[in-house]
Amino acid sequence: MFTSDVQIRVRYAETDQMGYVYYGNYGAYYEVARTETFRKLGINYKVMEQEGVMMPVLELRCKYIRPARYDDLLTVKLFLKNKPHGARIKFEYEVYNEEQVLLNVGETIMVFVDMKTGRPTGIPHYIHDQLDPYFTA
Repeated sequence: MFTSDVQIRVRYAETDQMGYVYYGNYGAYYEVARTETFRKLGINYKVMEQEGVMMPVLELRCKYIRPARYDDLLTVKLFLKNKPHGARIKFEYEVYNEEQVLLNVGETIMVFVDMKTGRPTGIPHYIHDQLDPYFTA
């Protein structure tokens, strides 16, 4: 299993009239966690796209447990519980506040897509190579 933590400070513009983080922002927090996690692994989304592979979201699940508020320092924990295979990769998330209270859980299933054909393609070898050690028994 692979895990990673990313911290995000809630900005005022991300809150709603009640002072809570607007529900639609959690998907963006998940994206920051994915992008920064890949960056830590030496994988760059921009380079992947320049090489003709994109990673659109196929599925998004999000469960709200407690609200996050303006200026909270959130920790987004990202999990890859299963080794990616084929064209899909599943990310799972837990979002905590500074008091380590669980606020939100979610998951995204992403698909590697060949940008020329618009069809699913296998996981790029360099991503497979970076993640493989975390799933070797």
